[in-house]
Amino acid sequence: MDQSFSAQKVLVVDDVPLNLRIIADTLKDQCTIVAALDGEKALSLAGTDPMPDLILLDVMMPGMDGYEVCQRLQQSEKTRGIPVIFLTARTNPDDIVKGFEVGAVDYVTKPFNASELRARVLTHLKLKMTIARLEESLSEIKRLSGLLPICGHCKKIRSDDGYWQQVEAYISEHSEVKFSHGICPECVEKYYPEIAKKWRVSEVNSE
Repeated sequence: MDQSFSAQKVLVVDDVPLNLRIIADTLKDQCTIVAALDGEKALSLAGTDPMPDLILLDVMMPGMDGYEVCQRLQQSEKTRGIPVIFLTARTNPDDIVKGFEVGAVDYVTKPFNASELRARVLTHLKLKMTIARLEESLSEIKRLSGLLPICGHCKKIRSDDGYWQQVEAYISEHSEVKFSHGICPECVEKYYPEIAKKWRVSEVNSE
């Protein structure tokens, strides 16, 4: 199992227990599987922390069908970000289009090919992980783009928890920036006048 995805949670929804077992056996080495036999249970599991990273959803189920389940997932702010793949025996183009219209990200028909299903699941798990990392990076960028309280004397920055940090420490903690240190010409003149004098002499001699 790919260790980066072993903790990824996939919710499989199908009203036929045998189908759930087959799907679980197909994906067991790829991710962590939880199962639901109906739409109500699926919605409950989808909204329970830790929430699933992906949902494989049957269309034809008694009571609440897969389309309604997907619509209700999209209507909830908490669950609308969970990608849904319809896994169904319906192959009519209108059914496939409807699946995308209600919010699905992919559509796999039964009987499914095991290798294809694993590939599609892995693709969408990778995509969700990438999106999560991008959102985290954007959040950090937004934090750095706002106003920062900085001391007018020592130039330390006050963090969100009230501690004062050196500028380098604060930026390193909130970004991937790495620092190297040097001395600007103005500081050389101010703090190291003898070195500055030698530099000026050296520059004159080289002309």
